[in-house]
Amino acid sequence: MKTLQQNMTCTRFLSFILLHIFLFTLTNAQLPFYKLSYCQNSTEKTNNTAYQSNINKVLSWIDSDSAAGTVSNQTTIHSSSNNNDDDDVYGFYDCRGDVRGTFCKFCVNTAVKDISQRCPSSVSAIIWYDLCIVGFSNHNIPGKVYTTPTWNFTGTKTVKDSTELGKTENDMRSLIGKVTSEEANVNWAKGEFDLSDNEKRYGWVQCSRDISKDGCRQCLEAVLDIVPHCCGTKVKWAVLSPSCGMEIDDNKFYNLQTGSPSSLSPNPGKKKGGSNIKTLMIIIILSVLVAVALLVYCVYYYRRKKGELLMSRTISFRDRVHSEDSLNGDLPIIPLTLIQQSTDNFSESSKLGEGGFGQVYKGVLPDGTEIAAKRLSETSGQGSEEFRNEVTFIAKLQHRNLVKLLGFCFEENENILVYEYMPNSSLNFHLFNKEKHKHLDWKLRLSIINGIARGLLYLHEDSRLRVIHRDLKASNVLLDDEMNPKISDFGLARTFEKDQCQTKTKRVFGTYGYMAPEYAMAGIFSVKSDVFSFGVLLLEIVYGKRNGDFVLSEHMQSLLLYTWKLWFEGKSLELIDPFHKNTYVESEVMKCIHIGLLCVQEDAADRPTMSTVVCMLGSDTVALPKPTQPAFSVGRMFKNEDQVSKNSKNNSVDEVTLTSVSAR
Repeated sequence: MKTLQQNMTCTRFLSFILLHIFLFTLTNAQLPFYKLSYCQNSTEKTNNTAYQSNINKVLSWIDSDSAAGTVSNQTTIHSSSNNNDDDDVYGFYDCRGDVRGTFCKFCVNTAVKDISQRCPSSVSAIIWYDLCIVGFSNHNIPGKVYTTPTWNFTGTKTVKDSTELGKTENDMRSLIGKVTSEEANVNWAKGEFDLSDNEKRYGWVQCSRDISKDGCRQCLEAVLDIVPHCCGTKVKWAVLSPSCGMEIDDNKFYNLQTGSPSSLSPNPGKKKGGSNIKTLMIIIILSVLVAVALLVYCVYYYRRKKGELLMSRTISFRDRVHSEDSLNGDLPIIPLTLIQQSTDNFSESSKLGEGGFGQVYKGVLPDGTEIAAKRLSETSGQGSEEFRNEVTFIAKLQHRNLVKLLGFCFEENENILVYEYMPNSSLNFHLFNKEKHKHLDWKLRLSIINGIARGLLYLHEDSRLRVIHRDLKASNVLLDDEMNPKISDFGLARTFEKDQCQTKTKRVFGTYGYMAPEYAMAGIFSVKSDVFSFGVLLLEIVYGKRNGDFVLSEHMQSLLLYTWKLWFEGKSLELIDPFHKNTYVESEVMKCIHIGLLCVQEDAADRPTMSTVVCMLGSDTVALPKPTQPAFSVGRMFKNEDQVSKNSKNNSVDEVTLTSVSAR
């Protein structure tokens, strides 16, 4: 019985595909191709059953209205039974001007089903296909011009001449003039333009049917202004907004025939022989299309099953992230297509660096926001738990000395974290570089030390969670455009209860040279293990020496033990780079070295808390206790610790890394 039902479903689907492919052949039309979607989520609306019911009504109305084939209505509203205006939902749809009848209906029908899957918990959403647009919102849409959010797509071919952008803009302005003129009775225009004697360009512009001609001009001009910033170097590009869009290509992507399919019927006055030939051609075409349809069905079936699996994984992952507790930051899920577009499809030229976790790419969102996309590789040591940690912790933690996570993507087997872009890379990129470290004068180093301390204090005591970072090091401190430090990489972070002092783990992850001895040897970690890491980092900043490299130098011991030796002998300033002797304040340097030694004492109970550290750094009158000999520091270094720095570019590197080195 089940096999029979499957066969019947297969037969109906093949008939449907054959019908549309045949109509496609006659009218030179296209099947709809998904471009992107925009989902605005709201926990309040998600739990509002009346609002969700009205969304379903609006989508059902759009589906049925498009079946009429007239595309006469673009908006509607449904109110809940309790007459609450907050439950009102406004919907809209439109098809590309050259797409009519069955093709419009097919695209809208596809988009309606797709938007429900891609934006299941959204207060408003828009989905773009190449042939149509569908959307809904809780705002009154009709007659209003919306130019944001704006999205753009580009082809792979680059223009040969820099003057082509100017020619293209003039061509598009001529189309804007056509569609907004008083004589125009349609909301779209297309055109064919001669770029040279043997090259042509094909353009298209369109506005929502419910906005005025002035509004249409305003929208299209705003969209055209974006082109030089996003797409000017490409032959093919498209820029879309909720109220209008435009596209240009060197291939004809629109239909030249604008009549209904019935207008393409054979001419009964033609000779019978011509009719027989046409009939034979149609039979041959249909025979070929049957085979094509079978292939299309297989691809469709596979992609649908894959999509269902992906959707279930995405929802499952989001549920795991957001069901942790009531403190979630409602972090947005960013579509994979948008990340691919903003990073030029993860091109080599966009790569900022790579490490054991995978690669980091620079990107620019349509609104101009610069991002760093951390793309975890399939072979990454960072698993789902670490990925979830990043999303959970950074979404809930907001501080000027913590890196800001803008969103994440969990789609098509991709695990991507999207951060704010840090134009000055990471601290180790400057601190341990023979040339760049000269720009870190003492005033700037002291500012960085204080910023890191305040960030850790927030994690340990002032945040809504009590967080142990467990992987504080120079490469996990990013620097913004003003060289302000921001702690990053929370893949190994753990939360503590307010009355919890320490805990123990069987799996020790971190970076040798920064790990507290009790954590490296016994798996015991607490806020004091973060304090130890801070002490190591503080001494590295003061001296400009890496603890892990120092042990391999002629001193044959760790930076910590050598600093203690100099301190005990009253020679602490001997190790400082001579380049900085004219910039540092001796009392401040000595105080920082003293605090650093207090933080790396062997017994965790002897180390200060971060609140005490911040107090000591900010006061010249606080009496500092005498430090004891530091703990023995494991100084082995592993290649992946420096991997990001070695493979990064000199300018604009964002080392959001996860070093997961198991102690052994």
